[in-house]
Amino acid sequence: MPPTSRPVRWPLCIALVLSGCTVGPDFVKPTSGLDQAVLAPRADHDVTVQPSESDVPSRWWTLFNDAQLLQLQSRAQTANLDLQLACTRIEQSRAQLGIATSYLPPSVSASAGYAHEGLSGHGKFAALGAPTTPSDFWQVGFDASWEIDLWGRTRRMREGAEATLEAVMHEREATRVSMSAEVARAYLQLRGLQAQLDIAEQNRFIAERTLGLAESRERNGVATRFESASARSQLATVKALVPELVQRRNALMSALSLLLGEPPRTLDSQLRDATALPTLPGNVPVGIPSELARRRPDILRAEAQLHAATAAIGVAKADFYPRIGLKGRVGVEAFEAGDLDSWDSRFFSVGPTVYLPIFQGGRLTQRLALNEARQKAAALAYRQTVLRAWHEVDNALEAWAAQQRQHVELSITHEQSMDALRIAERAYREGAADYLSVLTAQRNVLATQTSLNGSMTSAALTLVSLYKALGGGWDPEKPAAASSASVVARAESALVTGQ
Repeated sequence: MPPTSRPVRWPLCIALVLSGCTVGPDFVKPTSGLDQAVLAPRADHDVTVQPSESDVPSRWWTLFNDAQLLQLQSRAQTANLDLQLACTRIEQSRAQLGIATSYLPPSVSASAGYAHEGLSGHGKFAALGAPTTPSDFWQVGFDASWEIDLWGRTRRMREGAEATLEAVMHEREATRVSMSAEVARAYLQLRGLQAQLDIAEQNRFIAERTLGLAESRERNGVATRFESASARSQLATVKALVPELVQRRNALMSALSLLLGEPPRTLDSQLRDATALPTLPGNVPVGIPSELARRRPDILRAEAQLHAATAAIGVAKADFYPRIGLKGRVGVEAFEAGDLDSWDSRFFSVGPTVYLPIFQGGRLTQRLALNEARQKAAALAYRQTVLRAWHEVDNALEAWAAQQRQHVELSITHEQSMDALRIAERAYREGAADYLSVLTAQRNVLATQTSLNGSMTSAALTLVSLYKALGGGWDPEKPAAASSASVVARAESALVTGQ
């Protein structure tokens, strides 16, 4: 080896050894504390169905055993626009990761040029004897550069980009969880409203029957005009409930169409016909507390954002240290195109470059302080997300237990009010009671039917809220696997193509 290469070899070897250093704090996975959570209602609730420790199903809506709900959820998984927007943000973040990774290997580029040029006859070069006759100049070459990552600046950039990609992927799954819950909530509310419309129709039939009886008694002189007028008022009251219920039903069908990315009234023909509200499942799996942090995508997103903020501190600290790189250029140049293949036409240059920040006006210090403050904010956001999730699960369990007990009591109330109405109607027909008792019994039946139907709907909705709080609606294993496979595939493609 020629002696002239020795000064270049030693700095290069030292740089390669130092390239294993990485400044800045390493990310440590935070502890959520959710293993202390209690996934059961409080002891003061007397519930008929207790939650089980079975794994939370990723498609929890199948517990309702409703074919139309299953179909709507399947369509929403592919057609929901919020979910599609979340997927595009993943593509953007994945591209950012590719950009951050591209700074690690050396970059190589090629250039070629041609110029027909001549010197001024009155210029300084002509005064020194240079020829002023126009000539051609050809040049072809390759340029290469490589910034040696001594302090891990580029590696921290890539680490932060990977964490950001992970956060965006969990954001998509959080959108999926919310979307699944909204589809189920709108569908169950729709079935509850349709049941309420059916109740109004039943009460309209009762009111019409009672009105006919009152009018007959008035014609026969047995009853007064007050009774028939009260019967007409009760009938009008029942009929007045229908327009609002119809409007709310149509609004829910439109809401479902929006969740499926469809125009208004698309689902009218499919959902207008009333069907029974899905029955509540007899088994409600809620998993174990230690798995809650892994199932909640918003907690995983907050954790990934904390990771990205930690990596940004390493990038800011590395900016305080010198950057060392290598640059090289090789090619051929000649005045004649035919001379480009001559060995004497070659040129080259190679050597190190050093960038050392000396005075930056405090910019580097403030940037480090900014990133450290952002990491503190990300850590607090993680704690807040965990605490909020804990409260949401606990509140959902309490609401679910309360609805169970309320439903039992309202069922008894409804049965007794129906018995009271039958007794009052029989007594009125026989002349043993006045119409006021019948009117009161009718109103009680309508009120208890409405309350019972509302309780059944609310019980189903609390179950939806419970599974949303538990992070149901996605598979925690798929996003990580998909992310790793995609990143590896893109990295391999970049190495092959060199782009």
